[in-house]
Amino acid sequence: MSNKVGTIGVLTSGGDAPGMNAAIRAVVRVGLARGIKVMGIQKGYNGLLTGDVRELTARSVSDTVQRGGTILQTARCLEFLKPEGQQRGAEMCRVFGIDGLVVIGGDGSFQGAEKLANLGINTIGVPGTIDLDIACTEYTIGFDTAVNTAMEAINKIRDTSTSHERCSIVEVMGRNAGYIALWCGISSGAELVLIPEKGRPSDEEIIKTILQNKHIGKKNFIIIVAEGIGGSEKLAKKIQEITGIESRATILGHLQRGGSPSAVDRIHASMMGAKAVDLLCEGKAKRVVAYVGGQYVDYDINEALAMTKNIDEYMYEVSNLLV
Repeated sequence: MSNKVGTIGVLTSGGDAPGMNAAIRAVVRVGLARGIKVMGIQKGYNGLLTGDVRELTARSVSDTVQRGGTILQTARCLEFLKPEGQQRGAEMCRVFGIDGLVVIGGDGSFQGAEKLANLGINTIGVPGTIDLDIACTEYTIGFDTAVNTAMEAINKIRDTSTSHERCSIVEVMGRNAGYIALWCGISSGAELVLIPEKGRPSDEEIIKTILQNKHIGKKNFIIIVAEGIGGSEKLAKKIQEITGIESRATILGHLQRGGSPSAVDRIHASMMGAKAVDLLCEGKAKRVVAYVGGQYVDYDINEALAMTKNIDEYMYEVSNLLV
């Protein structure tokens, strides 16, 4: 594979995450510093298929590092799941002279990148997802901001919950991964944390925990529920019916995806974006950038997708001891 890269493309795919703009900015400015033209692809793989591509300059990414969301926008693309869609995507890269493609997103986005790599397009994946559920890396862009956004909301809910001696069920994002819920549970002093990796306790077990805490003098109760567990409103109703404790459910939803990214997210995103460009300059392709042991490294996409990630058992144990 030739080391000569003249033009690279960059897109964001899947759910947006705070810090994606910092990654885009790094791809553009490091690329330009390396003498490479950078093309921005709007709306993920959808934009690639429709040719919604434009050249980016240093000015294009000015005043973006502090902004949430993604300036390139993002969208789901069912057509790209099919071989004919993938072939069209590869052809469109050639139409615009794109020698390498940086894909910022999660596992689903990387699967698309892997398909393009098989069709001869040099691809590098950058992990951008608030869920922290990409197994090859210890950090994913957006996680820190999402946790802090949720924690601040939970702090406010705790205030009103204390005033009313109420039980508050707070549902955070994380369809298949409980990392946001677990981190929020520990940082917010929750009485219970319900995550997909551990399954859902019975209503009776949950109510028993609340009553035990009430009997030792607690006046309010916070239960953090991951999106993958769900049923927050139903649970709040059940708790109130059985215990008589006023209970409310709050689903934070996409609030967690927005907002100005934290310093942690801006730095990781910038370094990962720069690493992606340098990998392409080295003639590498079909790789995923990762943060492991304090270093920015890279893995083969297939290897990365085959990895599995489990919840930190010790962290989960501690979350139960700190109630």
